[in-house]
Formats: sequence, structure tokens, C-alpha cells
Amino acid sequence: MVHTGYHARIGAAAKLPINQTQPIMGFCPVVIPVQGRPVDLEVRVTVPATGTALPILLLSHGQGRSNYLSSLEGYAPLAEFYAAHGFAVFQPTHLRSGFLQLPWPKGNELWWKNGVDDMITILDNLDIFESTVPGLSGRLDREKVSVIGHSAGSWTASGLLGFTNTDPRDGSVFYKPDSRVKAGVFLAGPGKGGEDLSENGKMMVPFYGGDFSKMSGPMLVVYGDDDASPHLSVRDADWHADAYHLAPGPKDLLVLKGGKHGLGGISGFDAGETQDESPELLGLVQRMTWAYLKSQLYEGDKTWEEACEAFAGLDKGTTESKK
Repeated sequence: MVHTGYHARIGAAAKLPINQTQPIMGFCPVVIPVQGRPVDLEVRVTVPATGTALPILLLSHGQGRSNYLSSLEGYAPLAEFYAAHGFAVFQPTHLRSGFLQLPWPKGNELWWKNGVDDMITILDNLDIFESTVPGLSGRLDREKVSVIGHSAGSWTASGLLGFTNTDPRDGSVFYKPDSRVKAGVFLAGPGKGGEDLSENGKMMVPFYGGDFSKMSGPMLVVYGDDDASPHLSVRDADWHADAYHLAPGPKDLLVLKGGKHGLGGISGFDAGETQDESPELLGLVQRMTWAYLKSQLYEGDKTWEEACEAFAGLDKGTTESKK
């Protein structure tokens, strides 16, 4: 029997180019004590079972209302896919995780700043990961680092690439890019703050200013055109595209027809909080984001170009690019 590795309802996503699927292995948790952090940093590592010079992908979970998905226990549809196609995936449980239920300090509501710190800690401690995870030693390519974040996790992804936030309450500025991170993906992340926030949004994220003007690193911005977020913004779904339109190039934009905030089910298999669960939509997100990161990390790689050409013929959304 031939094992395809993909759901029978993957539909049009099967027409997007992809390399051969590999067996994967996971190790969880790798525990990193961090001075001053309320709890130790715990990280899940998912990697191909074989191969060397593995590019590194940092995966930042969203918030959500589930008990486990907003932690290292979630996002298997992404982590396992990327690992099966060549990436070493590192996904921490951030302090804002509902799994931890930690009260957050004023000025750092949702512990939103600490996502960037968690990823920096991971990159600073790759030796520990290589010595702890069986079979990982000597297999990482530390020059090829990327990041992906969904929803609240987009603060982490964009922050590592130069996103700036000025707290409207006291004028304090957050700006903490890391030059080791070469590219990123912004999945259904927040747009501008200020007047673009709804009244409820201003209460939920009172710290949020939202300035993409210094976010100069390469990034793919992804959102569904049916993902209006009135709990956060007075704008329609295009609010999630602000990171593309307001940041300097190089940037790319992927808009998915009919997609909602769950983007087909990226946070977990058969997740109840996914309003648009679809193996096809999930497959489109997996393959397009993988293609983008591969082409950003490997000079001369044409996978993203080929994926965009194939996607254009599917009537599943649009892509856009600016230099």
C-alpha cells in the first residue's frame, strides 16, 4: 500500500509543489531555566528523522480559548508538516498561554513582549537542544533561521523582524529585532492600533500601538478574506494585511478565499475552535508558507515562485509582492 501522508480531501492544495515527505520525530519538553521568568521555558522540538543542515523554524502559538492548543501541545498540523518537509521546528509554551494561567503584569498584558524573549532564549541555547534531543547533535543549520506566528503569535514573529510598539498609555517603546532570524510568516496577525481598534479591542490590548514601519525583514503576511475580528478591530478582514501594506519591502501577501481566523485548522487537528476547518485550506496554508520560507532561506530557490504560479490557477485566493 502507498502511504500518501495527506488527507483525502486535500483537494486543490495537492496541485501545489512540495518535496518528498520524510518520517519525523518529536521530543518534548526541553526545559530551559530562565532567570526572572515565572516558570521555566518548555519547548517541543519536531525534526526530520534523518538529514543534516536542517533549517530552524521558530513557531509561536496563538491565544485562543482552548485548554491546550495555545501551548507547545498545539499546532501539530504546522509543526509536523514543516518537519516532514525538512525543517527543525521549535515551539515554546509562552507565558501568555492559557495552559499556564499566569496573571500578567500591567504594561505587559498577555505577556506579549515575552514571546520574542522566548525565541531569543531558544537561539541562545541551541547547544542545549542538540545535546538533549536524541539524534539532533550536529544536524542544525544555525545560519538559516525563520519564524512563524499565528494571531497573537504574530507579535513574536513580527517583533523578531523589527515590529515596533509604542504603548499609548505611557509612550514606552518595544523594539527588539534579532538579526539571526532571516524571514518570517505572519498568520492572521493584528493590524494597526489606535483608531482601528474597537472599544473592546482597546480593553483587550491596551498596550497596542502597532507600528510596522521598521519591520524590514522578509515576511509573508497571510489572512483569510472572511476573518473580520470585531472583538479587536472596527475594520474588515483586510486589517490583517496591514503588516504587508505598512511595512517596507521585501514583503509578500497571501489572501485565502473564504478563510477565517483558524485558516483551515492550523492550531490542531479537528479543533473545535476552528470555524473554517478544511483539509484543503489547511493544505494550502501548509504548502504556501513552506514554499515561502524555503525560498527565503536558500538563495536562488524558486519554490515560492512556482507555488504562486500554481496557486494563481486554483481560484483559492490571491498573492501579491513588493520589493
